[in-house]
Amino acid sequence: MGDASGRLEGVIAAAKQAPGRGLPPVHLWNPPNCGEIDIVIRKDGTWFHEGTPIGREALVRLFSTVLRKDPDGFHLVTPVEKMKIVVEDAPFVAIRVDREGEALKFLTNVGDEVTAGPENEIRVEMDAQTGEPRPYLHVRRGLEALIARPVFYELVEMAKERQTPDGPRLGVESAGAWFPVGPAGAHRL
Repeated sequence: MGDASGRLEGVIAAAKQAPGRGLPPVHLWNPPNCGEIDIVIRKDGTWFHEGTPIGREALVRLFSTVLRKDPDGFHLVTPVEKMKIVVEDAPFVAIRVDREGEALKFLTNVGDEVTAGPENEIRVEMDAQTGEPRPYLHVRRGLEALIARPVFYELVEMAKERQTPDGPRLGVESAGAWFPVGPAGAHRL
C-alpha cells in the first residue's frame, strides 16, 4: 500500500479545512485516483482500518466528511488524491428520529442531522434472502444511512395508511413528502 499513514494524514488535513461542522466541498474536487486504502465500513456502521475498528469517534466523523460516492464506488477524497474504500451496505446508520412539526429529523452515527423530505428521501428495500425490510435515508450527494431497526419501528408506529397504485400502503410524511414504509398491515408490531 505504500505510505498508508501519510495518506491518512492527508485525509485528516483535508477534512479539518471545513469550518465548524461544515462539509468540505468533496463534490468539487477532481484529484487523481491514488488506489485503495484498507478502510471498510461494515453493515453496522463500524469503520475499520487494516482490520481494526477505528475507536476514535472524532476520527470517524472527520473521515465521513470527505467520503464521496462515485460511479466506481466509495472514496475518501482530498484536493490532491482519492482513495477507494469498501462499504458493505450504506456508509452511515440513522440511529435516531424525532418529529419536529411537519418534519422527521434523523441523527446518524457520524453526527449528521438530516431532515427527510424531497431532497433526502426515505426508501425501503426488501432483503432478497430474509424478506426483511431494509430502510434507508438519503444523507447527502448519493450517500445513504441504513435506518436502524429500532428507528424503523418508530417510523412504522408513526405511519398512516394511504391508497396507492400498488394498493394500500403504510407511510410517513416529512417536509411535504410522503414515503411508503410497507404494505398496510405488514409491519404493525
